[in-house]
Amino acid sequence: METTERKPVTKPSRFSGILVHPTSFPSPYGIGDLGPAARDFIDFLARTGQHLWQVLPLGPTGFGDSPYQSFSSFAGQPLLISPDLLVEAGLLTKEDLAGAPEGDPRRVDYGAVIGYKNGLFRKAYDAFAHTPDKTMIEDFNTFCVKQREWLDDYALFMAGKDAHEGRCWLDWEDDLRTASPAAKAAWTKKLADSVRYYKFLQFLFQVQWDALRAYAHENEVEIIGDIPIFVSTDSCDIWADRDLFQVDTKGYPTSVAGVPPDYFSATGQLWGNPLYDWDKHEATGFTWWIRRIRRQLTLVDHLRIDHFRGFEAYWSVPADEETAMNGAWVKGPGDKLFRALSRVLGSDLPILAEDLGLITPEVEALRDSLGFPGMKVLQFGFENMEDDNYIPHFYTTPNCVCYTGTHDNDTVMGWYASQPEEVRDRVRRYGNTDGNMVSLDFIRFAMASIARFCIFPIQDLLLMGSDARMNRPGEACANWSFRYLAQDLTQDRADWLAATTKLFGR
Repeated sequence: METTERKPVTKPSRFSGILVHPTSFPSPYGIGDLGPAARDFIDFLARTGQHLWQVLPLGPTGFGDSPYQSFSSFAGQPLLISPDLLVEAGLLTKEDLAGAPEGDPRRVDYGAVIGYKNGLFRKAYDAFAHTPDKTMIEDFNTFCVKQREWLDDYALFMAGKDAHEGRCWLDWEDDLRTASPAAKAAWTKKLADSVRYYKFLQFLFQVQWDALRAYAHENEVEIIGDIPIFVSTDSCDIWADRDLFQVDTKGYPTSVAGVPPDYFSATGQLWGNPLYDWDKHEATGFTWWIRRIRRQLTLVDHLRIDHFRGFEAYWSVPADEETAMNGAWVKGPGDKLFRALSRVLGSDLPILAEDLGLITPEVEALRDSLGFPGMKVLQFGFENMEDDNYIPHFYTTPNCVCYTGTHDNDTVMGWYASQPEEVRDRVRRYGNTDGNMVSLDFIRFAMASIARFCIFPIQDLLLMGSDARMNRPGEACANWSFRYLAQDLTQDRADWLAATTKLFGR
């Protein structure tokens, strides 16, 4: 079942790898999953000398399909469950797989996929109710006991959403909304079959993910996970533990997250996530955060924390504001949180700090005092060659992660095409290149840097343009749908990556 031991990669001391979320894998079922194509991708990493695979947050997604707006900080994404592996497990037949969504194989149509996969999952659940496989039943029961500190609340939360036609928990009946122990017990009994169904889905995710992670380790590949610093309002996290957040007695946020006005936005960015009540967290010894990080480190080997600067100070905006302009910086928990994590989880926390945006000396001091690698994004460096944070010849420490771009950036090919001639000329002269395959040039720049970790989105390896972007920040629709095809990973591209990796000692 759950994997906690991390298999160390012993060589080399410099690592490179690819950023691609499992939803982007090829599959005949409308969305990538944890089945055969995931193993094919790990095989590709192994034969090209890559030791890292970075994913986006693995939780179940809600409105907008964003991995950064999840129903739970602990649960896995059911849409990643492989139908092929359910057939292998005897929970589905090949005939059950008929009717998969049709359409653009390079895009996820989430509406069609959700309907199709939910139908498969219900069939698998019915088969599980009559399975003669006693080992599977025992494994399920063991999983439910072992994960009950988060699983019981999550399964009831999702069953509650189904019972209320998917509405946000703030619109539920008073007793279930308040989530008192008595109410939860009563509703768990009332919705017993639905609660068990959602536990079953988490069991399937865990079994398939554990097997895939073990396969990655066999091939000397480690997985970099990702978590957002904040959680969604419509989440089990707020519903079950609202006393840890800045919400009123009914559960509505009193202050929300965002970032202040800057060069890019005159009104700032109003994210709307409820903020933490850090005094309450500290009073509990940061137990919720310890549980959260411990859980994630049973799924991945390294963990990127989004918006790391929020631990030093966060932008707090009154919940009734329409923009982020009228907010204020409020001190976060600083190193107290991470000292608490270290006491329980060990001093060598495998955390990567997403330190992009408005970064102050205080944020840098916190990051460096903890020894966490920060992020270097090459696109930012070439837009301003006087910025000594992102261009490789200014790097002063190998304790960082060099990215060609992230899930929020345009692809390098798309970015380059959109830049003024001054920037394109700078790139060409820097790399002594004609710019025709500029994303491969950027991978070489990253590989050649002193950064211990080098990561590039798969779109950059595949020379893809702006239509292959994973996310366009600020746009609510049509994100997170990118997929590639199996034939995109050509032998020619594999040979180039293997040779480049060897050249730069990664």
